[in-house]
Amino acid sequence: MFYYLFNYLDKAFDFPGAGVFNYISFRAAMALISSLIISLLLGKRIIGWIRKKQIGETIRELGLEGQTQKAGTPTMGGLIILAAIIIPTLLFAKVLNVYILLMLITTVWLGTIGFIDDYIKVFKKNKEGLKGKFKVIGQVGIGLLVGSVLYFHPDVVVKERLTQNQREAWSNNNTNANNNLTIPKYAETPTKTLKTTIPFSKNNELDYGKAVSWFCDNCLKYGWIVFIPLVILIITAVSNGANITDGIDGLAAGTSAIIGTVLGILAYVSGNMVFADYLNIMYIPNTGELVVFIAAFIGACVGFLWYNAYPAQVFMGDTGSLAIGGIIAVYAIAIRKELLLPILCGIFVVENASVILQVYYFKYQKKRKGIEFARENRLFKMAPLHHHYQKSGFHESKIVVRFFIIGIMLAVLTLVTLKLR
Repeated sequence: MFYYLFNYLDKAFDFPGAGVFNYISFRAAMALISSLIISLLLGKRIIGWIRKKQIGETIRELGLEGQTQKAGTPTMGGLIILAAIIIPTLLFAKVLNVYILLMLITTVWLGTIGFIDDYIKVFKKNKEGLKGKFKVIGQVGIGLLVGSVLYFHPDVVVKERLTQNQREAWSNNNTNANNNLTIPKYAETPTKTLKTTIPFSKNNELDYGKAVSWFCDNCLKYGWIVFIPLVILIITAVSNGANITDGIDGLAAGTSAIIGTVLGILAYVSGNMVFADYLNIMYIPNTGELVVFIAAFIGACVGFLWYNAYPAQVFMGDTGSLAIGGIIAVYAIAIRKELLLPILCGIFVVENASVILQVYYFKYQKKRKGIEFARENRLFKMAPLHHHYQKSGFHESKIVVRFFIIGIMLAVLTLVTLKLR
């Protein structure tokens, strides 16, 4: 909103200082600061309202240290995160940008699903919450929407790097009359493509369309048959991973802030032709605007930690965890860096994997040696993994800090992949 207002004031009245809103870096900084302020100020009011409504977390007895003290802690704190993301984005981003609209829809969509789940758990006193099939339907729905928009929308394009032969041909056709012309490194006209970035690969681009191109000569245009299901899978996996990681104070919010910082850097360099050329990566027009959104996202996560750090005054619930997971997934897909998510979101991956392995290992041992043996010989003392370490005697604040350290290492490794090929 402010971008359009000050852009008008700058052009119509030459308003002093209005031109600063043309800079993504300035608007991103303002979005980050606003998000932090909203988190801190609005958070206190939301927590007070939740307590007044007696919306507290029902704690199951799992034999974890400090668990019983958390009974009655307000939940649905994800409302703080949603507000701190949406309001600054509406204020400082170009809201008509297709990528910004997609991120806002994702935030509201998955936040609503999470809110319904929390509402059923808290107000209806149903510990199961929203049935799993309805969550999956919601995740598939947003996946279909995101995949379709990214494939069919005319503004979702990439500028291809010119090959050496193409640059030589351009030089022969254009520099004879004027030797001072600079040979371009990217095609003048952007193209629709399903290319994405592959880590640790010299020619680090993969075209999803080629997965079906072998069927026929013109089948490249049917790449959406592969792309859209993959989008659904990634969104479902990452949102569930964030949801599972939200098990101890501050873990999901802090980890997500680290992930968001890396995604912001990747979006900035992908949307800037100079940096994209230097790093030899795809130049994706209009994605630079996503930096404003991710700045609000980082501010929301960090601001939420003010109340969610040990001992937590509020839990984010599914309202927050499903939303932040979906945001991370859609953001990465939009900037063509989704294949980096297994590295960047390594914490989510391991947490998710620990639950899957625990279930299947238990079933295997039960079938092989009986239920009593399976109960006594679980793969982990408890799943997900952070509860295993709690059962092993580690204090949850120590577990969280060590997970943060691992998350930072994974974040640095993700950035290194831009040059490590």
